[in-house]
Amino acid sequence: MSDDAFIRRDGEDYAQALSRLLPTGAAWSRDPASTLMQLVRGQAEIWGAVVDPRAADLLEIETDPRFTLELLSDWERAYGLPDPCVPVVQTLPERRQRLAQKIAMQGGQSQAFFIGIAAALGYAITIKEYRAAQFGLSSFGGLRGRLNPPAFRYVWTVTVTGQRLTRARFGLSSFGRDPLLAIRKAEDLECILGRLKPAHTKLFFAYGAPATLVQRRANFGGSTFGHDRLLRLTTA
Repeated sequence: MSDDAFIRRDGEDYAQALSRLLPTGAAWSRDPASTLMQLVRGQAEIWGAVVDPRAADLLEIETDPRFTLELLSDWERAYGLPDPCVPVVQTLPERRQRLAQKIAMQGGQSQAFFIGIAAALGYAITIKEYRAAQFGLSSFGGLRGRLNPPAFRYVWTVTVTGQRLTRARFGLSSFGRDPLLAIRKAEDLECILGRLKPAHTKLFFAYGAPATLVQRRANFGGSTFGHDRLLRLTTA
């Protein structure tokens, strides 16, 4: 048992504690067979069998956002979740993961910070920053013929290089309209980064071409049973 674990107590522990609170004297016998002590033990069993385990569960489980269940909604309300930028109904593990990320997030304005935010949402991105043309420092060949105005130092572009794959969910997807594996625009990413970006900057989004997928069948003599599936998807 770890040092910070809640110490669970049974009915006998509570009976001893309650008996010490009783007055002393001939009328207040501490004999275990007396009616008084039997009454005390009966009342103490409620605390040992019901109240104490319930309190232990709340302290050991619900105080940890990674495992909370009953207090998950309270945790989310305290940290501004569910995020309005993520309208998709999330599973219980996804909600816990998002809560833990929100608690641990320290904020930042570096490229690594925003790349990490995208990775947590399941996206791979690259970030391009711009600079204004400066005579004596910029070269026309390096600028590809463009003279960026001074305001361009506040512009940056996020390119989504690998779009997230979203599987169809029973009860949420419509057969005939939602494929089993759909590629969707990163609306949640655009919303979240648009909210977290420095207020004085202008953010643009671009999408890279997804990798071409081809179907390959297993080749006898070239494929290994147990390792190569009969039909698999690989990048071209």
